[in-house]
Amino acid sequence: MFNLSSDQIIASLRKVVGAKYVLTDERATERYRQGYRSGEGAALAVIRPGTLKEYWDVLKICIDTDVIIIMQAANTGLTEGSTPKGEYDRQVVIISTLRMTSIYPIDEGKQAICFAGSTLYELENIAGKYDRQPHSVIGSSCIGASVIGGVCNNSGGSLIERGPSYTELSIYAQRNEDGSLELVNNLGIDLGDTPEEILTNLEKGNFDGKIRYSNDKVASDTDYARRVRNVDADSAARFNADKRRLYEASGCAGKLAVFAVRLDTYELNDKECIFYIGTNDTSDLTELRRHMLKTFTSLPVSAEYVHREIFDFAKQYGKDSLFLIDVLGTSRLPQFFEWKGVIDSRLNSIPFLPKNLLDRCLQLVARLTPNILPKFMLKYRDKFEHHLILKMHGQGIEDARVYLSQLAKETGLEFHECSEREGKIASLHRFVAAGTPVRFEAVHPQKLSDIVALDIALRRNDQDWFEELPEEISKHILHKLYYGHFFCHVFHQDYIVKKGSDPKALKEKMLETLRQRGAQYPAEHNVGHLYEADEDQAEFFRKLDPTNTFNPGIGKTSRDKSYGCGCGSGHNK
Repeated sequence: MFNLSSDQIIASLRKVVGAKYVLTDERATERYRQGYRSGEGAALAVIRPGTLKEYWDVLKICIDTDVIIIMQAANTGLTEGSTPKGEYDRQVVIISTLRMTSIYPIDEGKQAICFAGSTLYELENIAGKYDRQPHSVIGSSCIGASVIGGVCNNSGGSLIERGPSYTELSIYAQRNEDGSLELVNNLGIDLGDTPEEILTNLEKGNFDGKIRYSNDKVASDTDYARRVRNVDADSAARFNADKRRLYEASGCAGKLAVFAVRLDTYELNDKECIFYIGTNDTSDLTELRRHMLKTFTSLPVSAEYVHREIFDFAKQYGKDSLFLIDVLGTSRLPQFFEWKGVIDSRLNSIPFLPKNLLDRCLQLVARLTPNILPKFMLKYRDKFEHHLILKMHGQGIEDARVYLSQLAKETGLEFHECSEREGKIASLHRFVAAGTPVRFEAVHPQKLSDIVALDIALRRNDQDWFEELPEEISKHILHKLYYGHFFCHVFHQDYIVKKGSDPKALKEKMLETLRQRGAQYPAEHNVGHLYEADEDQAEFFRKLDPTNTFNPGIGKTSRDKSYGCGCGSGHNK
């Protein structure tokens, strides 16, 4: 079938999923072909299968016609890892999994089987019926991020006890070195023998009494709490290319077609409390982190760092998002962002309208939106450069209360114990901060040449964690935006580069500085098309996908079929 024309390929795909779910028009496919923050490329079609069997049949057609396959779920990634990018040696098809949303709780909700398009929000709702919660519950669930996207991209999240999203139990399809398509069932569930039988039974939930429970395979990063407590280790606690956490679907970065994963859930905490901390001395936060990780019996739930400048960005460019989430909650936001993508695509196709018109309008609306930040936060913003949102639970609440009172007497640090309402707004303010550089770029394109977004993991023993850029770099930066998961020593550092400066050259200088500091990057957002995979990670990709059919070029590896060497063991080009 390799010699089929484009029209014949599209016709074959339409027979499987229906014409409605094979998108070919450029305007209809635009939001699938463009990354959340950056990245864009061409595609023959976007296919949206509605069942696992349709998904399998679509894959068979793509393999038989030798097209490139780019797997995509919610497309909320920040490193261009789920969209086409640049030129390829074959035609590209995007498979969107968002119609396959089933979630099956098992073992009284202690675990869940999540299909390819299921979202963290849906998993949070289902797990909540068992008084449990998923790996990530802050931020990502608000914009409809997918469960499997987190697993495939080593997403870390903000919750300190849980580490990166990880499982060794999954079911996926891969293309072998001889070109054949194989379905691999490592869910730990007997579902049948043939792909059709396996997928039909999984779709219908026909597996009562067939689930295997053992200690051989884990469904979460069970070692992370111990790892993050080791604050004297000369290495990062978690990062994208960590060989310990590259396993089949976990960390595959779209080099496999994942149908479902099996994940642990976690008990809900009986009581939680947020302490909002401010200081002008970074050593205060260093001491706090090291002391609590080394001595506290109960680990914090989260500890989110916010620098003053990103605080201001969130206050100005995230104000409407904060208000929207507060009023509507998270349930309607995935639909809102889907509508926004459709409207953006339509408006951007009208030649006489300015680009990003909807974002510009939303920013105007933000001026009329009431300010809902608590007064104490505004006072802390004026008084302190460095802010920490520390969430504790159980006995850790009283332990933190006592320790912070003592630390405040000894240093210039101050803290505020939040009410439930104050804690909610403080956490959401930190969440909306992540999207504000993109809003700034949309509203003020004339002020910048680009955004350099770095996602880094510092060594656990690194006490000089706050970055001081040399003048040769700093003079090109309009805004330096620092925020992150402080106790994990994972930081998101966004730089608004001045008009006329070279963002690529600046990024290389920054990365060289980070290499000299022993930092790892990216920390939790996948290499995408923005970072170069190290040799161990590139070899992992080649092992999963020896013909380079899935997501070629990821991690700046070769884009050519079989990596340009006519075999499955090709090296980077």
